Amino acid sequence: MGFKSNKYSIDSTDYQVGQDNVTKWGMDVHNTVFTVSAGLSILFIVTLLILSPADSKAAIDAVKAAALSKFDFIFMWGANILLLFAVVIAFSPLGKIRLGGDDATTDFSTLSWISMLFAAGMGIGLIFWGVAEPTAFFTNWFGTPLNVEPYTAEARELALGSAVFHWGFHAWAIYGMTALSLAYFVYNKGLPLSMRSVFYPLLGDRVWGRIGDVIDVLAVLVILFGLATSLGLGGSQAASGISHVFGLENSLFLQILIILVIMGLAIISVVRGMDDGVKMLSNLNMIIAFLFLGFLAILNFTTTFDSLFTAVTGYVKNIIPLSQSTGREDTTWLHGWTVFYWAWWVAYAPFFGMFVARISKGRTIREFLVCVLVVPTLVTTAWMSFFGGIAIEQVIDKVGLLGAEQGITDVSLSLFYMLDAYSIGNILSLIAVALIIVFFVTTLDSGSIVVDSMTAGGKLELPIRQKVIWAVISATIAMVMLWIGGTDSIQALQSITIIAALPFTIILILGCVSLVRGLFTEIDQTKASHKKSA
Repeated sequence: MGFKSNKYSIDSTDYQVGQDNVTKWGMDVHNTVFTVSAGLSILFIVTLLILSPADSKAAIDAVKAAALSKFDFIFMWGANILLLFAVVIAFSPLGKIRLGGDDATTDFSTLSWISMLFAAGMGIGLIFWGVAEPTAFFTNWFGTPLNVEPYTAEARELALGSAVFHWGFHAWAIYGMTALSLAYFVYNKGLPLSMRSVFYPLLGDRVWGRIGDVIDVLAVLVILFGLATSLGLGGSQAASGISHVFGLENSLFLQILIILVIMGLAIISVVRGMDDGVKMLSNLNMIIAFLFLGFLAILNFTTTFDSLFTAVTGYVKNIIPLSQSTGREDTTWLHGWTVFYWAWWVAYAPFFGMFVARISKGRTIREFLVCVLVVPTLVTTAWMSFFGGIAIEQVIDKVGLLGAEQGITDVSLSLFYMLDAYSIGNILSLIAVALIIVFFVTTLDSGSIVVDSMTAGGKLELPIRQKVIWAVISATIAMVMLWIGGTDSIQALQSITIIAALPFTIILILGCVSLVRGLFTEIDQTKASHKKSA
């Protein structure tokens, strides 16, 4: 293969992509990573079936609380460092490097590419938290940012600004740097699409051995547990919405039925392929989401645009104090929200990074980072400020269920409570449920593609049945956990994912160091070529 620099490339090692794979029963999988990942997933399900859900959750939550409180500085400064890496690389000469080489072309239009990265990254989270989070901050549901007095004008500004802070530049820097590291080593160095490849400049050929297996298995389990958590919580929220609109019982049967529907649609999408599956659904997601957002903005023109200005002001004024881990008096809020979010984005980073790397060939590093950082941040700013602003206004004016309760009583129903204040609230709620389901189909589809590639030694073209297997496993974990312990079990799984994010934060920072070493080989090669020509 021809690379601008062979240093750290597939040509500098004896390893061949897929050399440790086994082909059996029509499948092509990495012997160790697939076996261990699938085995540990099954063992996890069996263990949960044996243990008491309440006892398990209590023990896991204790470990999670210790991780968030004792090592909060790792999460906080890890996010700050990753954002700094992203900004410096984007606006340095390294930003001119093109993923795939100077002559590489893109596989997807910019609009479709942005739609896919947004749908995979956090589209569903905005549906769940768009109303609940700013309202929680404003009403002191679980602490207030910087200990601001709740129900005040300052609280409104900080509530909206803090929501943007959690879903803005820091979050997308965590995602973006992971995705960039993977994309660069895959397309510019020819290495397999797996987390281990990122560390080749640091570990050399040892990444193809046990160390690399551990990195990939940990990434697979974090992705699987994150997907299962999202499916379980999303299924619960969709069931809450359906029961709220139609007056049905929010039963375990309804929640599992919704997850089965999501799984079935995801399998259809997987079979249809990247263009007719993920891309089409992602574009559909964005169209519905923007129409939804635009319609609410028109209905509440003054409130939404005032809230947008307030959110941006609150974000800019408070980004520095909100980014600190020391000297804070709002430790309950800090650990319960910011540190939790940073850990969750880190846990989701391998999934997002692998998927976005897969679809980002042909972009320059500057284009990649600017788009990944800026565009989703603009969208999340609009979403959080519009939905959060309307909800806070309802609380202040004592309108609807949010106003009557003076805040949120059920997170999964907060969006639907806000929509109830409109005469066409039921129609808007149905659109919200449809958006939740389509976002989750996209998430499960793209997640299955990512796990499949990682458990197949980083190969890109693989049998469809493998992707289907991982879609089924993710959905099964979510359904089993709902069955044995309801949302308590799902939250326990979420806690496990957060615990795993602690070492992964350090791994991601080391990955950035490795990326910079790789990128400098491009600069060194260019300088050498200029000297020869002179």
